[in-house]
Amino acid sequence: MGEPARHSGLEANGLGANGWRRRAGRAARRLAAAAASCTLVLAAGPQAVALGMGPAHPALASAARADAVTADTVSAEYPLIVTIDTVSPAVAAQNGTVTITGRVTNSGAAVLKSAHAAVRAPIGHKPLTTRSDLAAVAARTTPSNQDGIDLDSPQAALNELAQGQSQPFTLQVAVADLGLDQEGAYELAVDVRGWTTENQRERPLGIARTFLPYDPKPTEAEPVQVATLWPITHAPELVAQTFSDNDQSVPVLRDDSLAREFAPGGRLYELVDTGAKLNGLTWVVDPDLLDTAFAMTKTYRVQKPGKEGDPAREDTTVQGAGTAAATAWLEKLRTAVAQHDSEVVSLPYADPDLASIAHNGADLAGIDTALGRAGTAGRVTAEGRLSVNVRDDVAWPFRGLLDQQIAATAQRAGDNLLLVNGDSLPESDALKYTPGAVRPIGNGQTAVVADNAVSEPFQVDLNTPQAQTEAVQRFLAETLVISRQEPHNPRGLLVMPPRGLTVNSARTLATALQQAQNGKWVSQVKLDQVAQAAADPKANGAVPPSTDYPAEARASELSAGALTTTIGIQSNLDLLMQILTLPQRVRGPFTAAMVRSMSVEWRPDAPAGDAYRKGVETYLKTLRDAVNVVQKKVITFPGDTGILQVSVRNELTQTVTNLRLELTSNQPNRLRARQTEDLVLGPSHNVTLQFPAEAKNNGPVLMTAQLWTTGPNPQKYGDPKTFTVEVTSVTNGVLYVFGAGMVLILLAGLRFYLQRKKHGDAPYEDPDAPLALTGESGDGESGSGDASAGDGGDGSGRPGGDADEDADDAGADASDDAPPADDDRAPGEAPGGERAQTLRGSTADGEDRAVSDEKVGP
Repeated sequence: MGEPARHSGLEANGLGANGWRRRAGRAARRLAAAAASCTLVLAAGPQAVALGMGPAHPALASAARADAVTADTVSAEYPLIVTIDTVSPAVAAQNGTVTITGRVTNSGAAVLKSAHAAVRAPIGHKPLTTRSDLAAVAARTTPSNQDGIDLDSPQAALNELAQGQSQPFTLQVAVADLGLDQEGAYELAVDVRGWTTENQRERPLGIARTFLPYDPKPTEAEPVQVATLWPITHAPELVAQTFSDNDQSVPVLRDDSLAREFAPGGRLYELVDTGAKLNGLTWVVDPDLLDTAFAMTKTYRVQKPGKEGDPAREDTTVQGAGTAAATAWLEKLRTAVAQHDSEVVSLPYADPDLASIAHNGADLAGIDTALGRAGTAGRVTAEGRLSVNVRDDVAWPFRGLLDQQIAATAQRAGDNLLLVNGDSLPESDALKYTPGAVRPIGNGQTAVVADNAVSEPFQVDLNTPQAQTEAVQRFLAETLVISRQEPHNPRGLLVMPPRGLTVNSARTLATALQQAQNGKWVSQVKLDQVAQAAADPKANGAVPPSTDYPAEARASELSAGALTTTIGIQSNLDLLMQILTLPQRVRGPFTAAMVRSMSVEWRPDAPAGDAYRKGVETYLKTLRDAVNVVQKKVITFPGDTGILQVSVRNELTQTVTNLRLELTSNQPNRLRARQTEDLVLGPSHNVTLQFPAEAKNNGPVLMTAQLWTTGPNPQKYGDPKTFTVEVTSVTNGVLYVFGAGMVLILLAGLRFYLQRKKHGDAPYEDPDAPLALTGESGDGESGSGDASAGDGGDGSGRPGGDADEDADDAGADASDDAPPADDDRAPGEAPGGERAQTLRGSTADGEDRAVSDEKVGP
């Protein structure tokens, strides 16, 4: 497997030549393993993070850090790094030869002298018969006599190498010289001996290990049934905004990275190209990616950087450049998945982060509904875009890691089959063979468990020949040993690469699968075939509690706050839907964007996910705020009655309805106005509403204007707006009426006194009798009435002029939306008995200007 190693500093201690070599070889292997692990694993680390795996295998990461320290401390004594780049053929043939190529690098300060590379024959000429034996070789960091014996031939002489210099080598060895006497997987090692100018003692200076399968006479053993997941996924690209081009819908992407990925040489292109050459693949597809590719087959736009929450316009977007590439890629994918022995698994739309939802959002109202809709939309989209039947009841949590909360969330979403990492359901050490992948886990659910040793090599980007050879040889050795454990008991095996499978790793995995199938100990099958196999009762099916979930995986989850905000998008969207006459133009894009906001694909790039969610939230707020009350601060009300005018505007490109405006006074004893008026607003139009009002005292009065939706469950729409009404010119009229009343009282009293004096002992008259019955009250009544009317007591003759001409537009800001308690007029009745009129002449529903987007402005 091309595993480089370094020595630990053991001395020969007077042993014979072969014994000295074996003892020194142990040291060589430990040092070489440290250097190689540091070089391979640490170099792959950034790519692993880029793939969204984080430290996918903490044991490997910690081993790399430990080996790096060892390498630093012993590099002066054991300075060489040895790698195996190729092994050809990958499976040894009887009476054949094996060619090994590699490289020797001097990492020390001294010059390398008189060195050569040689092949080591397996110790005892015996194969590695258990998977534990394979793991021991792969993990070995100290020299061991089990590494085999140096062959005198072939050997590759090396030149003098100064610090940092390297030299390739090629060794061709006969299979007969290796002494392989039976079928199985063998260790294959190459070591380097020599001396340096700093230490002229000849000694082992480096070693590399890999595996070599040998199957000269294939037995009648049943092949292992291997189901391989082939993920076709990508972080979400389509955004909620769309662009209007001559009343046509133009989709918008957050960037144009897919144009490169769909083109030859791009990751998604090469994944499809490589997978199309394999039999029996299980394609795991994100339907959102299919929708995006389909959208790109026509004209599309791309957001400019920093414009995530802005409406799609010429100044915020640019033309997309991937139409040809997307068209060709989508057709290529359709052809690949249509092969009769392939299977397509449709992930829920946009691949929601099941683990994050289970741990941080399972109790959110509406989350189960969102997951259910994502599953349905995923199936419909995948079948429609690919023209094949798909399986849609499969859950694939982040990295396949499972706990009880995740299983319960998947069940509520309707997922009965779970793709699970072997770390979550490890086997007991007491089990001496590899059981089948299928495990019933209760509640009607089944787990298909990936084999870690087989899957792990492909979790990182295998971007060097050494890493690729190591992965292929390990895969072949592992599957060969499994097939020979119970040769007449065919078992299913799941290979689970990461969602972000790279081109290098995909090609390497394809090579491994083809080689194993050529060796006839592996049969590539669909996921369904493995999932339907009988479960091994001895296999582990106990789902761990959430407390056992890996902390490093939990650290990258979507927070409870992010999930709450995302689900809150739905309630805000529902409110907007109530007022739109063409809600379909908004509902689909935003519902999809909400699910995309929860995608597991944001794990490798959390800042991009945050920006996407913020953009959706901001844009929805922009649309909601486009229907609003025009803000005014102070208006003048010159008189005791008049008209208050309040303007409402609609900056959307469609008509809005099902709205009413409520106007309330904070001091109805001083200023009262009619309270409600229904609204219909045409696209990009304003309307001014008139509210008859009656003032009783001068001075400022705070008014509140609030939009409400209509219907059985009215809700506030937008924020309330407040404005101040300055009431003037009421004082003179009030004092006049008050004074006139006092005069009437005095006159009535005087008249009563004179009548009593005049009539003396006349019978007492009823004091409650109407004055009209006395025949003398008409003047007084007439006088009071004339005074009131003449001074503007009614709605037409008030001093101060017409309120229609003096009142200004206003907005709103208050929370008391109930009608005033002392308003005894009929709803909608003005003080003068008239109703306010809505100026709808310019806002009636007109021609349908259907475009694909709602945005501010034209």
